[in-house]
Amino acid sequence: MSPPDVTLSCPLPIERYPQVLLAHGGGGKLMHGLIHDVFLKSFGGQAPRCPHDATVLEVLGGRIAFTTDSFVVRPLFFPGGDLGSLAVHGTINDLAMAGARPLWLSAAFIIEEGLPMETLGRIVASMQEAARLANVTIVTGDTKVVEKGKGDSLFITTAGIGVVESDQNIHPQNVRAGDAILVSGDVGRHGMAVMSVREGLEFESAIKSDSAPLAEVVLALLSAGVDVHCLRDITRGGLTAVLNEIAEAAELGILVDEAQIPVRDDVKAACEILGLDPLQVACEGRFVAFISEKDVSRALEVMGLFAPAKGARRIGQVRADRDTLVTVKSGIGARRILDMPTGEQLPRIC
Repeated sequence: MSPPDVTLSCPLPIERYPQVLLAHGGGGKLMHGLIHDVFLKSFGGQAPRCPHDATVLEVLGGRIAFTTDSFVVRPLFFPGGDLGSLAVHGTINDLAMAGARPLWLSAAFIIEEGLPMETLGRIVASMQEAARLANVTIVTGDTKVVEKGKGDSLFITTAGIGVVESDQNIHPQNVRAGDAILVSGDVGRHGMAVMSVREGLEFESAIKSDSAPLAEVVLALLSAGVDVHCLRDITRGGLTAVLNEIAEAAELGILVDEAQIPVRDDVKAACEILGLDPLQVACEGRFVAFISEKDVSRALEVMGLFAPAKGARRIGQVRADRDTLVTVKSGIGARRILDMPTGEQLPRIC
C-alpha cells in the first residue's frame, strides 16, 4: 500500500484568512493587517498613511481632533469601572493622545432585547458621571434594539471632538532617534480586572481596572513646555502592540528596560495563572510618551501631579536602528525581541 499524499504547502498565507476571526480585533498583527488591507485600501484617499488615535483636522483657522470607538467589554461591570465609564474614558483618551482638549461626545447604544432597564440605567448614569468629571458633554446619540440572543446585552459606540490648543504636532511619525520613552503607570491592570471577574479568579486584594481620563495629564505636559513627539494610550495588545506600532511608523528601533516597566505583583500572578504576558495586556488609563531627552525630569515631575500618572517611569529610548525592532533588556542584561502579538489573548475587554 502506498503512503497517503502529504502536502507541506499552506493554501493561504498565514496572515490572510477567508473569514474574520476574534484575533482581527485584538490589537496585534491580524488587526493591523485588517486595517491596512481592507479599510485603508478603501478609505486611503481620506485616511492617513499612519493612523493615530485621533485625526487632527484644520477648521476655520484652528485645529480640532476627531475620533470614534466601540466598546464591547464583557462583563458589563468589573472592579474599577463598567462599560459606561469605559466608553467615555476610552474616547477622551484617544483625543488626548492627539494633544486635544476633549469637549463633546456622541453615544450610540446597541441594546439586546431583554436587558434589564436597571442595568441600562446604571450604565447610562455611569457614562454621565464620567463625562461630568472629565468636563465633557454628551451632545448626541442613537439607540437600536436587536432580538434576544443577537447582541450580548449591550454595545456602545462613541465619537469625540476636542480642540487642539498647542502648536505641537503629536504623531507617531514625529518620533526621533534619541527620544526618551515614558509610561504613565503600571500596565496590564485593566485586562486582568476584567478577566479576574470573567474567570472567577480570587486574590488577596481585588485587581481594579486603571480606567481613567488622561487629558488633564497631557494638557499639563504641553502647558509645561515639554517637547512631546508622540503619545499613545495602551489598549488592545498592551504595551507590546503600542511600541511596535510606533517603531513601524517612525521606522526606528526601540530599546526598553524590562526592570523599569511597572507591573503589580497581583497582575503578574494573574497573568501567570492564565498564561499571559502582562506586556500584552490592555490598560484603559495608561499611555506612552515619546519626548525629547532634555525634558525627561520635567515630564516625570508634571505627570506625578496627577493620580493616573503618579507611577510614571522612563522605560526606554528610541534607537537610530532602521530595522524597527522593539528590543527588551532583561534584569540579567540579556536582550530579546518584543514582537507584535499575533492572536487574541483577551477578547471583549474593551
